[in-house]
Amino acid sequence: MSIPFRMHTVVAALGLAGAALFSTAHAQIKIAMVVPTTGPLTQYGDMVKEGVNTAVEMANAAGGVNGKKIELVSVDDACEPKQGPVAANRVVNAKIGYVIGPVCSGASIAAAPIYNNEGVVVVTPSATSPALTDGKNYHFIFRTIGRDDQQGPAAAKFILDKAKPKKVAVLHDKQSYGQGIASSVRDDLKKAGVEVALFEGINAGDSDYSAVITKLKSAGVDFVYYGGYHPEMGLLLRQASEQGLKVRMMGPEGVGNPEVNAIAGNAVEGMLVTLPADFSANPKNAAVVKAFKDKKRNPSGAFQLTAFAATQVLLDSIKAVGDSPAKVADHLHKSNFETVLGSVGWNKQGDLKSFDFQVFEWHKDGSKSVAAK
Repeated sequence: MSIPFRMHTVVAALGLAGAALFSTAHAQIKIAMVVPTTGPLTQYGDMVKEGVNTAVEMANAAGGVNGKKIELVSVDDACEPKQGPVAANRVVNAKIGYVIGPVCSGASIAAAPIYNNEGVVVVTPSATSPALTDGKNYHFIFRTIGRDDQQGPAAAKFILDKAKPKKVAVLHDKQSYGQGIASSVRDDLKKAGVEVALFEGINAGDSDYSAVITKLKSAGVDFVYYGGYHPEMGLLLRQASEQGLKVRMMGPEGVGNPEVNAIAGNAVEGMLVTLPADFSANPKNAAVVKAFKDKKRNPSGAFQLTAFAATQVLLDSIKAVGDSPAKVADHLHKSNFETVLGSVGWNKQGDLKSFDFQVFEWHKDGSKSVAAK
């Protein structure tokens, strides 16, 4: 079992997050953060950067890794599948051997063959689609978050055991992540005998979902599950409220973003969302939580601590086997690590052996609480 870098060290204000791709700094170990810094999903990139920055600051304040400091390089893929390979080629051309990200499943799936073929170690803290790893035989691709076929059953179990609706609609955004998680939830509900009255895709980026809301009203549903991201979920919530459709809505971690409040307004109250467990509440993570808060960062968001853990396992592995992506990949495959998520290890295809998704209730003041029903 690998021992993580010391987390009780005082955090240093190193200001590495904004490093340019072709920085002339004399950092001896470079890690790329492949995140959306443009487009509608930049908030998720911000969550990941907060986690990675905090972990690197703590590591550098403790002397770095084997006496070498770490430099972070931010690369934008806009969470767009078409931009995923472009970002990957920028990383490869810059001769960077380690990536934390990509953030979104579609961009991750598109970029993964390049990273794997070029021997770049990738640890994504947020891409949950099974299609990223299923049947690919990748050696260099890992995640520090569960898959949608772990998240979907957690959502379906809550719907069945707690919400207990009579008739459900399942919507999705027609994309790899959204449609995948929606299909998982639909299938589990059907197996349990719950009527799924409507399974339909909407167009991400549209501003008017009144047509699908009319369908929901006509179908007489009392619960809606939506697979996708917060911009569309916010509009669905707001427009359903405006049209008098009183149903409970639920989504995956992609809707768990404070920006959903700005879009949905008061209609967001009671939204259900599956998220990684709140690892910031674990007393063992008190020093890490303090480091986040000292920098005015939020340790309890969807991806901050999964990103912190992604950084931990990379730095731990470099410490153990040296600055060699091939050796680091081998080490990740055969090792378990103590992280802010607890003990983690991967199966042959780079997926975590287990992960804890929980259901939270979202509130109009932007806070969340563990959902009871």
